[in-house]
Amino acid sequence: MNLSSLSFCFLPFALLLLSNNNAVLQVQASHQIYSHLGSLEATGTSFQPYRTAYHFQPRKNWMNDPNGPMIYKGIYHLFYQYNPYCAQWGNIVWAHSTSRDLINWTPHEIALWPCESSDVYGAWSGSITIHPGGEPILLYTGVNRFQQQVQNMAVPKDPSDPYLRKWVKSGRNPLMAPTPENQINASSFRDPTTAWLGPDGKWRVLVGSKINSQGLAILYTSQNFTNWTQSLHPLHSAMETGMWECPDFFPVNVHGTDGLETSLIGSNLKHVLKVSLDDTKHDYYTIGVYDHVKDFYTPDKDSVEGDSGLRYDYGKFYASKTFYDSDKKRRILWGWINESSSTEDDARKGWSGVQAIPRSLWLHKSGKQLIQWPIKELETLRTNPVNLPSQVLERGSVLQVSGVTAAQADVEISFKVSKSDKADVLDPSWTNPQLLCSQKGAIVKGSLGPFGLLILASKDMQEYTSVFFRIFKGKNSSVVLMCSDQSRSSLNHNNDMTTYGTFLDLDPVHENLSLRTLIDHSIVESFGGEGKVCITSRVYPTLAINQDAHMFAFNNGTENVMITSLSAWSMKKALIN
Repeated sequence: MNLSSLSFCFLPFALLLLSNNNAVLQVQASHQIYSHLGSLEATGTSFQPYRTAYHFQPRKNWMNDPNGPMIYKGIYHLFYQYNPYCAQWGNIVWAHSTSRDLINWTPHEIALWPCESSDVYGAWSGSITIHPGGEPILLYTGVNRFQQQVQNMAVPKDPSDPYLRKWVKSGRNPLMAPTPENQINASSFRDPTTAWLGPDGKWRVLVGSKINSQGLAILYTSQNFTNWTQSLHPLHSAMETGMWECPDFFPVNVHGTDGLETSLIGSNLKHVLKVSLDDTKHDYYTIGVYDHVKDFYTPDKDSVEGDSGLRYDYGKFYASKTFYDSDKKRRILWGWINESSSTEDDARKGWSGVQAIPRSLWLHKSGKQLIQWPIKELETLRTNPVNLPSQVLERGSVLQVSGVTAAQADVEISFKVSKSDKADVLDPSWTNPQLLCSQKGAIVKGSLGPFGLLILASKDMQEYTSVFFRIFKGKNSSVVLMCSDQSRSSLNHNNDMTTYGTFLDLDPVHENLSLRTLIDHSIVESFGGEGKVCITSRVYPTLAINQDAHMFAFNNGTENVMITSLSAWSMKKALIN
């Protein structure tokens, strides 16, 4: 959850809050406010080339963090931070949609409005826990009338309703609050996790916080889910990492890809602690060991914390949340993809923010990183397959992928190199992969690379987004760089056209270099190395839109590479809200 000085795009909600307190809440800023843009939403536009066809988004207005995802009575639920009034951040409530397949979604009435003393300044991010009796319990952050961040609870009004259309807040709210004794920063205390039940019969939950620049996962315990006691120590903390937003803590299977129920402990599992760093606006995770007796989490020795650590996604992806899908025994990851367009353009189109495709998540067999892959259900939208035979992609060549709707597609391509002795030498100082990708974009020739895909490309190549690999010769082995280069993605230079990149742990001589990319008008969501790394980009071409978008495979290196397989599908439109 990102908090900022509150301002309001729509007057009635503003008057409601200001009537309760003449002071506007001042907390740490992470969203800028553009109150002068509120009138633009009404003018809008019917020209919507950037709306997604199969990524989740509301019909209009602002959306950010995914909240409380779960499966209940066979129905998937997604709640999310939402502004009912305009396309800028503010006036946040919990919106709610349901699905039977995680692809097609039906909207419901707002689940939580800020209307009580414990949340009068907003119903912010949180999670849902399924009680052993089967009833879901919702924990969320509110900002109270004293301008403190506190943790609140809500339960379904009618648990027999599988759609859970009405929620009731607890009369005991807030359940967790800053006090002079507990030394909690009242403006940095938010986003409770899904709770887990320990062998001692106590519930445990984490709340993100910080002390100066030290990030904290504050631990609370409870016997009854209502009376919570702060632990004498955090579950985990790390210096120089800043505010930990939207923490997530869950077990992963050491053997196999099945997901695990959140409360499970044992010898054949590891734990993952994910935090969203407010300072960098990226999601990072570590893999480690949870001592359930002492309530300490210890990352593995090779699990790096902070800005150089492992990320779910090396592009646009934040405030993520997982849940255990008990029906299909898998852990599902949701993440917010924010815009790269200007706030003025967001206001004109009348919406801002989408959710990434839900991803199945499991521990790689090495035990050192997670694997992510689009949920299987997404493949039901595939149509009109295009399959190209294995072929050499000669140096300096471009191969058009025809017969596919290039603005709304799913493409899988795999490359092979026979040897890497002619690869460019990796300078030891090149330790920042994103910077390296920006310096060595798709037009900068190398030996083995760049090679990959040109996506959302105009016919004359004035616009394109390139997702590609480069292979370098490291000190003892080959080094693979994966990039998503947006520098030529649009003729509208008001957009953020940052280039993203990361190193991919893979032996390119003995393993295929695979790339799967989901293209959805303004989203390019790429999975490299069969889900070892992910990069999501937001792009807004002015020429390469709808039927005028094209797709190419390319090799701008001086050495030939082999395309071992290429399959592409046009994607049908999902029924979303």
